[in-house]
Amino acid sequence: MSAARRLPITQVDAFADRPFTGNPAAVMPLEEWLDDATLQAIAAENNLAETAFLVPDESDEADYELRWFTPTIEVALCGHATLASGHVLLSAAQWRNDMHFRTRKAGRLTVARNGDDGGYRMKLPAYRAVAKPMPDIARAMGGDVVEALWHDGGYALIVYHSAEEIRALTPDLAALGKEDILYIATAPGGGDPSDADVVSRAFAPGAGIPEDPVTGSAHSVLTPYWTTRLGRDHFAAYQASARGGHVGCRLDGEMVELTGTCVTTLVGDFLL
Repeated sequence: MSAARRLPITQVDAFADRPFTGNPAAVMPLEEWLDDATLQAIAAENNLAETAFLVPDESDEADYELRWFTPTIEVALCGHATLASGHVLLSAAQWRNDMHFRTRKAGRLTVARNGDDGGYRMKLPAYRAVAKPMPDIARAMGGDVVEALWHDGGYALIVYHSAEEIRALTPDLAALGKEDILYIATAPGGGDPSDADVVSRAFAPGAGIPEDPVTGSAHSVLTPYWTTRLGRDHFAAYQASARGGHVGCRLDGEMVELTGTCVTTLVGDFLL
């Protein structure tokens, strides 16, 4: 029997300032791509919201190619696992200030150091949702819906009156899980204990994630919406999951800039 192949793996809590908060992601740098079935099986074995796989980019476009897998599917964009990937690479390359990633469906993404505070700035595409009646989704989400918006990337943005309503939601995940959609519930954060301008929660049961703890891609949708509504180009956001996480948001043309910190919780080898 041949010896097991060792693949490096690092687990990171993204958008977190201490362990057991934020959103955990596995980051696995590879020398070359494994077949898709093996990548999916590894992600299922890790059983985290996302596993990020990295391969050195042979083009002049970026430093690495980047792909993301949930336990059940490959996704077009994942923010927290991108932040975690930047954290792992920049922690190993202290002389670098940023890392650039080439992705298959989300374009070129960047993670950079955010001054001297130990955090990071991440550029993701801005997704501008438009108003659309979605009575079935609103019913399955529950609560007193103020507004419903849709982005064709598979994002449903459901707006509520208050942070208290966001925290109290108990969506019908079986109904929502019939399609691969990220359902984002959001409201103003005034008076919320998180001291944020905007509060949200995100659900993706169709991708094998009942509730995502802190979702970078959700803030690609939230940032254009809330900067327009607030009348300024930046705000502080809090995703009010059980783990919770803070996200700084700024609109920069056709991109959003998200800021946050990361904590490494595990370093080891995946035996294949």
